[in-house]
Amino acid sequence: MSSSLINELITLTIMGSALGLDAFSVGLGMGVIQLKFKQIINIGIVIGLFHVIMPLIGMIIGYELSENLGRFAVLLGGFLLMGIGFHMIYSTLFGKEENKYSPTGVGLLLFAFSVSVDSFSVGISLGTFGAKTWLTILLFGMISTILTWAGLLLGRRVEQELGIFGELLGGSFLLIFGIKLLFFS
Repeated sequence: MSSSLINELITLTIMGSALGLDAFSVGLGMGVIQLKFKQIINIGIVIGLFHVIMPLIGMIIGYELSENLGRFAVLLGGFLLMGIGFHMIYSTLFGKEENKYSPTGVGLLLFAFSVSVDSFSVGISLGTFGAKTWLTILLFGMISTILTWAGLLLGRRVEQELGIFGELLGGSFLLIFGIKLLFFS
C-alpha cells in the first residue's frame, strides 16, 4: 500500500469516526427505549446505509451546492432530532406504554436521515477534494453501524439501570443534539 493511500485511509477513518459519534450519541439516547436485539441490529444497518448514501450523494453533487443545501439538511436533521427527543420525554412523562416512540418504518428512516446529514455535507467537501469514493462510503458506513450498535446497547443498559430517568435522559440527549445541530453547526 502506498503512503498516500495509508494517509487517506487514516484521515477517512478519523472523519468516519467523528461522524459516527453522532450516531453513537443519538443511539445512546434511543437505546433507552427497551429495543429488541433484532431492532438494534436493523437500526445500526439502516443508519450505516444512510452513512453510505448521504456522503455518496454529497460527493456527487459537489461543492457548489454545499452552502445552501448542506445547511438546510443540517437544520432539517436538527428539527427531527428535537421532535423525537420531545416525543420521548412527553411519552415518558405523560404517555401510555404502548405509545412510546419506536424507530421502525418511516420513523427509522427519519431517524437515520437525521443522524447522517453531517455525512452529506462532508461528502460534498470530500467530493471536491477527489477522495476515493468507495473507500470513503464503505468506511463511513461500517464505522457508523458499529458505533450505532454500541450506543444502542449502552443506552439499553442505562435504561435497565435507571428506568424512567434513563428514558428522560435519552430524550434529553436527542433534544440537546437537535439543538446543537440547529444552533452550533
